[in-house]
Amino acid sequence: MTGPGPVSPREVLRPGARALGTWLKLAAPEPVEIVAGAGFDFVVVDLEHAPIGIETAAWLLSSARAHGLVPFVRIPDHRPSTVQLMLDSGACGLFVPRVDSFEQAEALARAFSFPPDGHRGSGGTSRAGHWGRRPTPDYLGFGREEAMLVLQLEAESGIADAEKIAALPAVAGLFVGAADLALSMGSAPAADDVLAHIETARAAAHGAGKVFGLAYGAAPAAVRTAFDRGTDFVVSGNDASLLATAAADLVDKVRERA
Repeated sequence: MTGPGPVSPREVLRPGARALGTWLKLAAPEPVEIVAGAGFDFVVVDLEHAPIGIETAAWLLSSARAHGLVPFVRIPDHRPSTVQLMLDSGACGLFVPRVDSFEQAEALARAFSFPPDGHRGSGGTSRAGHWGRRPTPDYLGFGREEAMLVLQLEAESGIADAEKIAALPAVAGLFVGAADLALSMGSAPAADDVLAHIETARAAAHGAGKVFGLAYGAAPAAVRTAFDRGTDFVVSGNDASLLATAAADLVDKVRERA
């Protein structure tokens, strides 16, 4: 690992783990402490759907590690420079949205991997390299053997390539963004056609020995059902929405009794 903190990401996101995570969307350290204390297994710093920049993401990663959480980052694009920066900032791995083809997945795998498998540059003076104090074999070994590349399939074209994508050695898991998949299909997340695509992706991931994940809001019954159906990890809720829901619920309950 890159310093004191959580266990290996592959011990948390592993087949059959039923690992529970949440998104971090607020640019503040307190939510990290709160979700760690609540007992989540991992967090995903969300650079796709939240106004969080690279520098803020870096210190959220540090805070998550300090509180014993496995921290991932959902990057906002497919640029190799973004992949490099977030990994060297201490992410245990990346969630990459809108992977719609095998060709996109292959390019991301190359950006994620050190030579000879890819073209990620060596940044041993970063946090991931303990600011230059970590032996180079350890720094490279974490990137090759521990860090996780999780690709989000959110269009029918990505689902069609799921088996080939899952077979890429650098890919650790598949994640279906059901809301965006449904939107791209003109359907609904719980519709039969979307559920069939989810099962296709799940089978592709498990057939390749990789993990499979989904996302839900704060919906415990849905999360338990997903686990029972073979989902290995679920990202449930997010810090901002959990706060918003609790705040609105408190106000509503007070006013009901007024």
